Amino acid sequence: MPSACCDAGADPAPAAPRLWTVDEHLADVLAAVGPLPAIELQLLEARGCRLEEDVVADGDLPPFDNSSMDGYAVRTADTEGATDTYPSVLSVVGDIAAGADALPRVGPGQAARIMTGAPMPPGAQAVAPVEWTDGGTGTGVAAAAMTAPVPDEEVRVLRPVAAGAHIRRRGSDVAAGVRVLEAGTRLGPAQLGLLAAIGRPTVKVRPRPRVVVLSTGSELVQPGEPVGPGQIADSNSFALTAAAQDAGAIAFRVGAVPDDADRLRAVLEDQLGRADLIVTSGGVSVGAYDVVKEVFESYGGVDFRRLRMQPGKPQGFGRIGGAAGVPLLALPGNPVSAYISFELFVRPVIRTMLGAADVHRPVVRALCPSPLRSPAGRRQFLRGRYSVADGTVEPVGGAGSHLVGALARADCLITVPEETTELPAGSEVDVVLLDA
Repeated sequence: MPSACCDAGADPAPAAPRLWTVDEHLADVLAAVGPLPAIELQLLEARGCRLEEDVVADGDLPPFDNSSMDGYAVRTADTEGATDTYPSVLSVVGDIAAGADALPRVGPGQAARIMTGAPMPPGAQAVAPVEWTDGGTGTGVAAAAMTAPVPDEEVRVLRPVAAGAHIRRRGSDVAAGVRVLEAGTRLGPAQLGLLAAIGRPTVKVRPRPRVVVLSTGSELVQPGEPVGPGQIADSNSFALTAAAQDAGAIAFRVGAVPDDADRLRAVLEDQLGRADLIVTSGGVSVGAYDVVKEVFESYGGVDFRRLRMQPGKPQGFGRIGGAAGVPLLALPGNPVSAYISFELFVRPVIRTMLGAADVHRPVVRALCPSPLRSPAGRRQFLRGRYSVADGTVEPVGGAGSHLVGALARADCLITVPEETTELPAGSEVDVVLLDA
């Protein structure tokens, strides 16, 4: 007789939910995002962005020959053989400050006082630093600094000056037509200074993504507020907002939203207009209060899945507002799970949106002096401290997903593969560097 489970009228047993690997989930997430469209920004607004195209200098830098010292512009023939005992005595025909446009001509037996950065006058072939002269005092003693000009000034030059000495030649830094920055370059202070120096007021870049971060849970209170029974301080929104900024995003911290569908939906609708990416924490595990899932699934296109990893098994990913909507990454609520999930999945998304080449954290191999245990079938990420000096890594704290104290002391993640349940002391492991 056939068993009851095989009766024609019996419902088939539901299929077990798919368990995604870390790599499968990450590939699925990254396949759905790309660099943000390039825009033209003012220089200071472009800080931290990456260039969309090469930058070529339109003109020379410096744009004219100029003095690199305070001193006197001279003809080299007039200083030949000059010494402290027998200085070259020259008539001063003018005073040239930085920014001067009317320049005196320096003829035989003449010199012009010149300041650092001032254009070289016609006829002059070099600059005698003021310390090589008496500064026009008439004493023949080397001067320490420039003094105020006097009528009918003469200057005594105390040593020979070679042709071209102390002159910054036009184009010696950057020549017109030369590529000064390559596409993909991250714009920091030095790069922005260079763009300004070559006269570029704006630049075409991949903008920094705008990331909205919010925590969910009625148990959350803000730091500094009284913590009642069953309540905890909202740490995730602070940690994840800081992590988003560290990754290169412009991050907006919304804070904690209670387990109320209407309230969560209202917050999301309010934030969609300024978000390129939304990151939430909490409400993705199997529980009685499925407010987060209810709200996200009402938009369509958000998938909740389980991963073969610890911590961070429950994850959510999709878009709010259809195929062209805003990407959403829903992370677990436990602080360690949320942070590790951010490093593994959200940070690469932000870096991809930036157009960065270095999407992932660097991974190195290191020896672990301590034995490690890991659950079968899950890739485990343990907090650790990495020593560059001796190439070792030590676990910090336990495996609990709530241990924020240990997380704060960690500078790396120790990875134990899915198929490995035990590693003896002295084993070599993969280490994800968080501070690199």
